[in-house]
Amino acid sequence: MLDSWIKMAAPAVQERLVLLGNHVLSREPVAQQRLARITGRAVVVHVAGAPGFLPAPPDLVLAVTPAGLFERLDAAPPESLRVEIDGSQPWQLAMSALGVERPRVTVQGDAAVASELNWLIENLRWDIEDDLAGVVGPLPARQIVRFARSARDAIGALAKTVAAGAGGRARNP
Repeated sequence: MLDSWIKMAAPAVQERLVLLGNHVLSREPVAQQRLARITGRAVVVHVAGAPGFLPAPPDLVLAVTPAGLFERLDAAPPESLRVEIDGSQPWQLAMSALGVERPRVTVQGDAAVASELNWLIENLRWDIEDDLAGVVGPLPARQIVRFARSARDAIGALAKTVAAGAGGRARNP
């Protein structure tokens, strides 16, 4: 039953992720120009090794538009760049979503597309404070972002402590 819900909800969730990504890209003309160089190319994001208790998420297939943005496709065209994310450790994926650590990733396909995506990953950042300032004003936005960063850092430190503690017990039973 959970599988059917995921299959039904996944396209809507993926569309929202693409909208968020395009929002961030639209604020950085250099990033859009770099992506426009690879117009028409496609990227398939695949989560591999999902734990048995969780259904595997469907692949996210993205095409690069002439505007230097992404659009979601229903099926992967031939010769797409394949980005495989290790999903065997959901906790590690959660930490990567918080920006604490990076997930293990395997890339297969066109080197030019991979190079541009790597540049985006290394250089593109979401200025959430600026977006929040448009809604709640600059001072509350600064305070919200400061609190969120502190919470993220605390969760990251806790996760590293727990991981180090679990690793120590595994080596010394």
